[in-house]
Parts: sequence; C-alpha cells; structure tokens
Amino acid sequence: MAAALVATSTTKGSLREDLTCAICCDLFREPVMLACMHHFCKTCISRYWRGTHGPVTCPQCRREFSSKQFQTNYLVAAMVEKVRATTSDTCIQNLQKQLRETLEGHRLRRDDYISSIHRDKDKMDTIKRVGADLHAHVKGEFRALHQILHDEETCMLEQMRREQQEELEEIQRHLEATQAAVRELEENMRALQQASAPTENMVLTELPQLRPLVLVDRAPEFDINAFINKYMAPLQYITWRKMFKSLKPGPAPLTFDVETAHPSISISSDKTMAVECDNMTSHTENDKRFLQCVNVLAAQGFQSGRHYWEVEVGSKPKWDIGVASEAVNRHSRIKLSPDSGFWTLRLRNGNEYSAGTQPWTGLQLSSSPQRVGVFLDCEERRVSFYNADDMSLLYLFTNGPMGKVYPFFSPCISGSSQKPQPIKLLHYPPVALSD
Repeated sequence: MAAALVATSTTKGSLREDLTCAICCDLFREPVMLACMHHFCKTCISRYWRGTHGPVTCPQCRREFSSKQFQTNYLVAAMVEKVRATTSDTCIQNLQKQLRETLEGHRLRRDDYISSIHRDKDKMDTIKRVGADLHAHVKGEFRALHQILHDEETCMLEQMRREQQEELEEIQRHLEATQAAVRELEENMRALQQASAPTENMVLTELPQLRPLVLVDRAPEFDINAFINKYMAPLQYITWRKMFKSLKPGPAPLTFDVETAHPSISISSDKTMAVECDNMTSHTENDKRFLQCVNVLAAQGFQSGRHYWEVEVGSKPKWDIGVASEAVNRHSRIKLSPDSGFWTLRLRNGNEYSAGTQPWTGLQLSSSPQRVGVFLDCEERRVSFYNADDMSLLYLFTNGPMGKVYPFFSPCISGSSQKPQPIKLLHYPPVALSD
C-alpha cells in the first residue's frame, strides 16, 4: 500500500513536470506544440518570439523554424485542466484539514487554559477561605494567651496595690495616733508650764488637771526590700509556669502504663522513663501487655479534645513514637500503620526518619530532634509530630484515629554494645507553683 502511494505520488509529480511550461515554469495555459514536439504556453512562446524577424528557434532544443507557426494541443490542454483541478482540490482539502486541525488544537488548548483558570480560581478561593479560617483560629489562640496574660497582670497589679494600700493605711493610722499623742503631750506640757510659773499670791497645793496619755506602740515594720524583691522577681518566668494551667491543650503530664510494657522494657519508679533491658523484667500476664514487640503505652488515654505531649529521645539511634488505638493487637508482631491502628514516627540507624505508613514514608529532616512533640486532635482526626526544640512540623496524619487511643512508645532493641538510652516523658512545669 505504501509503495503504491509512493508510486502514485511519483507519477503525479512526473506528469506535472511534463505539463509545465519551460518558459514560465508553471502549468500550461493554452498549450501549443511546435514542429519539434515541444510544448509551451501560447502567450509565453508568442512573447518569446516577439520582435524576432526571420527564423525563430525553440526555447528548449534551439531548432530553427522558418516561420512562427505552432498548433494548439487540445489533449494536453485537457490534461492540464485535470491536473490543475486535482491539484487545487487537494490543496484546498489539505488546507482545510490543516485549518480544522489547527482550530481543534487551539480549541483544546483554550479549554485547557479555561480549566486551568477555573482550577486557579478555585485554589485562590480555597486559600482565601482557609486563610480566613486560620486567621480567626490564630487570632483566637493568641487572644486566649493575651487574656491569660492580661488576667495575670491585672491580678498581680491588684495584689501589689492592695498590699501597698494596706501598708499605707496601717502607717497612716499609726501616724495619726502618734500625732494625737504629741498634741496631748504638748497640752499637758503647757498646763505644767503655767502651773509652775512663779507668782506672788499663788500657792501651788496640787498638780493641775492633765489629759490622760495614750501610749502609742512603735510603727509596724515594713520590709521594703521584701516588697521590692517580690515584684522584681522573674515575673515572665513565673507567669510562663502559671500559664501551663490555662493552656488548651497544655502539655499532658503522661506516665507509662507498666501493665502494657513488654518484658524487655524497664520503667522508672516515677513512670516517666522507659529503657530496654537485657534481661526480661518480672511481670504479670494480662491482656494489656505487649508480648511480641518492645512497646509500651501511656496510662492516660484520649477519645475527645486536643492533647499535646513531649518525649525526650536524645541521641537514641532507634525509637517509635505516636498513638495507638485501644483495640490494637498486643500479642502478635504487626506492622505499625494506620490500618493496624498505629499512627507513628520512627527512627532507624540514627538518621533514617520515617512516617508509619505502608509503605514507609521517608522524611528528610534538616536536624535531628532531641525532643519530639505529639499533637492529637480527636475531633479533626489529626496526628502531627513536631521537633519540640523549634516546633517545626515533622509529619502530619490527616486520617487519624476514631475512638479511644493511647500515646504509644517503643524504645526498641538497639543491638549495640553501648549502654541503652531511655526515652523520657517530659512534664511542664517540672514543679507545681502554689497559688
């Protein structure tokens, strides 16, 4: 088929060349034939011979003729018209096809651009809507902090004003009592002076009537240095520690649930440190304990609200941290993934961080976190992990748990000759302040 097309095309090309005038190099128009059998356009050969006197020649073969004679070749003329008609139709068809294809290409590109415009506008609307919601959320969060600080400032200023006022009133009362005592003494002194003045006819037989004296105690001691030091203390730090009582969510003071700890995990007496141990610890059998994997849960579980806690991992080369559904299988070796009821972040080989998806999602972190913060939003079903040193986001699960979950930890088996390092649950502030 391809060979036939090539042959047809070649034939058409050769025929067009045969029907082309050698003078104007175009298809013949009113073709005429000379005695030498060469063909030319009637107008072209007439113009070629114009002004020539005597014998004329063929423009192609240079054969001389005694006179300007030629004859019309109607067969060639008919062939020329057919070729011209065919060529014209083909060109028009090809041109129309090209126009249709170009038009369709432009139409498709325009549709793509319009779709892109709609997508961009939708993205802009979404960004604006989300931005407005986030703006309100951020304003609300900081408004709450401002309110906490404002209330604390108001309370402290009122306490300072009240203490100052009480001291001033007490000193004012002592001042007035002392002034009254001075006035009484001065009156008695005047009476005594008058009675003791020497006169010719007066004989002093008794003391003059004196006003009873009121004894005034010493002014109460006011420790000005203690007053100054109390309000020149590190107020920002004191207020920061007090703020933890009002933060929502505030750092949760978690403890490890010893009854869930794998026998290869040793828990500290205050239940805030967990570390792998070479020998299995004594334990009681129960349905809560992990038996196949070196895991442990927190004693505190959550199924509503927002909660945040921090875990110190230090320079441990291996660990797993996150949340686990209450109903996870604790007696079999299973993969840590949301499908199995785990939402976790892990570290392997000291620098390989991954999110607990299947398959694992590798993470490229700019720095190795020494403390990891975990934020659980039960209503929004979000579990996010942060570098607690600078609160940069490490990973976010948006398909979080439903139902009750527990903070999850695994100190892992390091398998190295170095002393195992613990993971620690951090409490803030470390010491509660008395009101």
